[in-house]
Amino acid sequence: MNDKNICILFDVQELYYLPQYLPVYHEFLNRNKGNALFVFYYGKFDTIIKSIIKSEKLNHVWVENKSEANNYYKKEKADWIFFGNKFPYLDEVHKVSKTIQLGHGVGPKSSYYTKSDTPTTVRFVEGEYRTNRLKSMYPDNNFVDVGFAKLDPIFNGNAPKFDLESLGLDSFKKTLLYAPTFYPSSIERFPKKFPEDFKDFNIMIKPHYFSLSQEKYKKQRQLLEYWSEYDNVYLAKVTDYSIVPFLATADLLMSDASSAIIEFAALDKPVIWCNFLQLRWNYKGIFAYRFKNRMDKDYDEYSKIAVQSDSYKELKHNIKEQILNPTSLSEIRLQYANKLAGLLDGKSSQRIIDYLLKNY
Repeated sequence: MNDKNICILFDVQELYYLPQYLPVYHEFLNRNKGNALFVFYYGKFDTIIKSIIKSEKLNHVWVENKSEANNYYKKEKADWIFFGNKFPYLDEVHKVSKTIQLGHGVGPKSSYYTKSDTPTTVRFVEGEYRTNRLKSMYPDNNFVDVGFAKLDPIFNGNAPKFDLESLGLDSFKKTLLYAPTFYPSSIERFPKKFPEDFKDFNIMIKPHYFSLSQEKYKKQRQLLEYWSEYDNVYLAKVTDYSIVPFLATADLLMSDASSAIIEFAALDKPVIWCNFLQLRWNYKGIFAYRFKNRMDKDYDEYSKIAVQSDSYKELKHNIKEQILNPTSLSEIRLQYANKLAGLLDGKSSQRIIDYLLKNY
């Protein structure tokens, strides 16, 4: 392996890319093999990002948009640049740097696969199953199975957990985590009195940050904020940008079309899949094909990795049963978590850095 120091950049178009990037960044620092820098985009979360920069001591620059980022990349000529999604100027960037796609989640939306329509030098993938699917879809692209770096801190015992009492919760109660996505979501299908039905539990709610920040999800936000008034509820703030501490703290997860289902199952803790979703009119009836197009066939795997609940009433029964018998589905849960998230050994970041150092 070459001893030359290298330069890597992390393109942070969205705040929620950071939980996947940071374990890789820390592994790179541990190797002492070069310099790393984060490229942040000006927007509504600048104050939050600045606090993260300070706490993580991140070398960084700010850009206004992708065009400005592209100009910076062409000038900087880094060895490797990480992207969390598509980037429109890859052909220009590839004249001076190699690129990586490192997705932020392992959910069932078809966009997980179509992100590779514009190929980076390499895409790091979670497990043999997803790697083989991507290779069959894009035979000329380069895919490398490394696992899911976002979970490395939990497997390595480095992930922070919440102090429940500091959140106003009861440390003697079991903790439920509700982590819905923004669309298609189950939020609107939960009753207003939802926290009352689970008064014997702590409830942590970690919605997608679009639900907390975008105007078109205002109704979701109103319901979430109503629930947050209950004594047994902690609603994540936008500053709680990482779901990792929530995963590490909770005893049971309930979620819908979210990567969190696979992430939590990988920790061998019980998962309830809320398969009762609020669909827009243009995703129903004769337009149901649009929902099927949005969701990949991996969506069907959720009924295997989690306990399926087709109604709120069924959800209440399943939660109580799973809390009493948390290991009842352990074997099959880990089987499908391995299939959809890859090796669960806490060494994904090591494999990524090994590849970068060997192939720059």
